[in-house]
Amino acid sequence: MKVSLLTVLFVADFFFPYHVFALNFLLNRHVSHSMRALEERLGIRLLTRTTRNVSTTEAGERILQRIAPRFEDIDTELEMLSELTSKAAGLVRISCSDHAAFNLVWPKLSPLLEEYPDIQLEINVDNGFTNIVSSRFDAGVRLGEAVEKDMIAVRVGPPMRMAMVATPGYLAQHGTPTSPEELTEHKCISLRLISAGRVYEWELDNGKRQVNVKSKGQVIFNHPALICKAALEGFGLAFLPEDMFASALTQGKLIRVMEDWCQPFPGYHLYYPNRNNHSPAFSAVIDRLRYRE
Repeated sequence: MKVSLLTVLFVADFFFPYHVFALNFLLNRHVSHSMRALEERLGIRLLTRTTRNVSTTEAGERILQRIAPRFEDIDTELEMLSELTSKAAGLVRISCSDHAAFNLVWPKLSPLLEEYPDIQLEINVDNGFTNIVSSRFDAGVRLGEAVEKDMIAVRVGPPMRMAMVATPGYLAQHGTPTSPEELTEHKCISLRLISAGRVYEWELDNGKRQVNVKSKGQVIFNHPALICKAALEGFGLAFLPEDMFASALTQGKLIRVMEDWCQPFPGYHLYYPNRNNHSPAFSAVIDRLRYRE
């Protein structure tokens, strides 16, 4: 057992008036051994010991007076840390896609910040797959099927569907695709996943067969909003979460194709490395984001 100088001096300084406590503590064989080792290393006696009393020597008192203010600073910092563990306060960092940020994370967490003004929230938008551990994020939000198996996952959104769309003009000129194989004959507006270092492959599922299609076309973007804009301008087929096209579909500006190849799939999940030692702030974030049917 190792006893720090901090502990010994703390006892000598703050508990010395209670002689029995100080005596029992400082005469403990582990503490006594550590204290004598310190005195030998310094070459000077710091404590005067008798069978009924323990007191500091002049040298010990001098050291104590010099170091005690620093102990008070440490104690203040420890109290501040203790407050963080007892109330919802501090920084929570989350990595997510822009779609998740705009449609789920921010709408759910902005009211939380008003309720808990001591919580600080950082939302980092990345449409790729950020390593939340190495990048020091508290959590990430991704589609359920994309969450790594060694992560704790909490469902935070309903099931989702993708939609493949194009303008009436584009379909009139190039035809309407009905199978994944026909997509090679079409202009596809692609999404580049920056952190993943690749172009997103369209994941198609008709309930019987799953196919990943490497989209090829005239334009590639790293932001879904630009894909929507390019689709509306007739640059080809676009493939994104269906809610991103809702208004244009309702207005007839875009037409949905291959709907049978766009089956529902697990929606967004919050994921993080472990279950232990969550701060109250992070626990509040988890609770607010959790999906409730």
